[in-house]
Amino acid sequence: MKLLNESLCFGGKVGFYSHSSAVCNSEMRFAVYQPPQAKLHPVPVLYFLSGLTCTEENFMVKAGAQQFAAQHGLMIVAPDTSPRKTGAPDEDKDWDLGTGAGFYVDAIEQPWRDHYQMYSYVIDELPALIHQNFPVNPDKQGILGHSMGGHGALVCALRNPDLYQSVSAFAPIVAPMQCAWGQKAFSNYLGSDQTRWRDYDATELIQKAKFHSSILIDQGTSDPFLTTQLFPERFEKACAEMGQALSLRMQPGYDHSYYFIATFIEDHIRHHASILCSQ
Repeated sequence: MKLLNESLCFGGKVGFYSHSSAVCNSEMRFAVYQPPQAKLHPVPVLYFLSGLTCTEENFMVKAGAQQFAAQHGLMIVAPDTSPRKTGAPDEDKDWDLGTGAGFYVDAIEQPWRDHYQMYSYVIDELPALIHQNFPVNPDKQGILGHSMGGHGALVCALRNPDLYQSVSAFAPIVAPMQCAWGQKAFSNYLGSDQTRWRDYDATELIQKAKFHSSILIDQGTSDPFLTTQLFPERFEKACAEMGQALSLRMQPGYDHSYYFIATFIEDHIRHHASILCSQ
């Protein structure tokens, strides 16, 4: 693991790192905010998964989460959204496939499967690296994300409730099997057999098993992707049918941007802290 740069922030520090990933067979990057409490004892850890075209920098630079993480004593880890410069044909051709668009799945189709293993990277390899190198409590993990990353956060939590105690999302792609972004990514990464897709669709997963704590989702009503890609009402319906505790907050006038995230990030940090920081 290599430290690329580091800055003090609200009594803690933000660091950007790179490492050689065995899972993704490439160099991967991630960012970590260590709150001031981490100087004294291990702290809970919250993973943030970013959306299409983003890197490990977007959330740390734009969301304004560090001040609230410092108040509650939460470490925040933000990985990149895909492997990069792998040499896969056309990996930089489209903004919604390949570079910056790993979709948090384990690809099984060529030319993607040799590197695009973002699901295993997020749930296994990256947490192991964080546990080895930072003062975190591995039994206190939460996950949240935005858009494609909101999809990833919900999928990781629903498939691994033993690993995550809390989950939330901003404008998540909750039914990727039913939207163009998800269909494009899944058909390329996972192939034509749609039974494989269900393992990465939150609306499908919630129909099999509930998550053990309430799910928080914020969605802007002026989001340009609301009615074409996101479909929060479909996830809400599935949760209601299963008796899953869900707080879906439709925020009037807000769009899909980091201005939206910055407005409500305090609520999300508080949501996770109420679970992760409780005795």
